Amino acid sequence: MENYNIEDNIIRIDASRRGGGIEIDVSELFGEGCKMSAYQNYLGGGLLGAVQSDINFMPTEEQKADVLKLSEELKRYFHEITNEEASEYDAWNEMSYEKNQSMPSSGY
Repeated sequence: MENYNIEDNIIRIDASRRGGGIEIDVSELFGEGCKMSAYQNYLGGGLLGAVQSDINFMPTEEQKADVLKLSEELKRYFHEITNEEASEYDAWNEMSYEKNQSMPSSGY
């Protein structure tokens, strides 16, 4: 799994200062048709919620550590994209990944 290039495996991306999502193909790591996504909700008031992730497959015991590691990398990647976009509009919203992950995931 080392040196997995997220950018080379993007299926779709919709990122803005109001959150969005990214989906990547992880078939070469976990099997045909396997995908991973990260997404972020807009909480209101210029705040983005914590970045969440999901997969469309059931990892084996041997794969779980790699899935968690790649999930964390994908969430950090997506945070960089949305935080970079937000900083163009609102310097107050520049937030570290660690602080962002302490935010709720939804405003509802």
